Amino acid sequence: MKRAFVLFVMAMLALGPNAARAASGAEALRPLLTGGMAKFTLSDEAKPAPPAPFRDGEGRERTLADFAGRVVLVSLWATWCVPCRAEMPTLDALQGKLGGKDFEVLAISQDRAGPVKAKAFMDEIGVKHLPFYIDATMKSGRSLGAYGLPTAILYGRDGREIGRIAGEADWAGADAIRLIEAAIKAK
Repeated sequence: MKRAFVLFVMAMLALGPNAARAASGAEALRPLLTGGMAKFTLSDEAKPAPPAPFRDGEGRERTLADFAGRVVLVSLWATWCVPCRAEMPTLDALQGKLGGKDFEVLAISQDRAGPVKAKAFMDEIGVKHLPFYIDATMKSGRSLGAYGLPTAILYGRDGREIGRIAGEADWAGADAIRLIEAAIKAK
């Protein structure tokens, strides 16, 4: 038994930074990274979500730990970001289709102007399914390693990063739905 464990550890070391990803099952998603999700990049390591605080619609501080046990798609956006504005309806549709006890879209506004402008935009485009979240300090984006908008980061039920995509994506498209459904089904 001890020899088997040593061989396992040696194999993980030989695989390098991809070992955690392979062990977590995220590597099984690679065949789904086609079409609209071709730009989605699996994380080199299954790193845990940082404690990146943001606020909900009532002004309460939240973190990704509040969503433990669910697959979470964090989308960082702002009203001044043209691709973000185009992407928002697809995020709303994704939340409407798959959101619930197993999956949640966290569209976190990075608007420095505060919640009034961001909420007005969401009302203007008719968002029906996305709860409101904001971080006017933009610290959450920096701690999540997002240096451009929009950026979407997918986390597994264990709170570890599966992968991310920088730039606009069609989250209501068939390719995105397949990717998210596979992440939800993953153990």
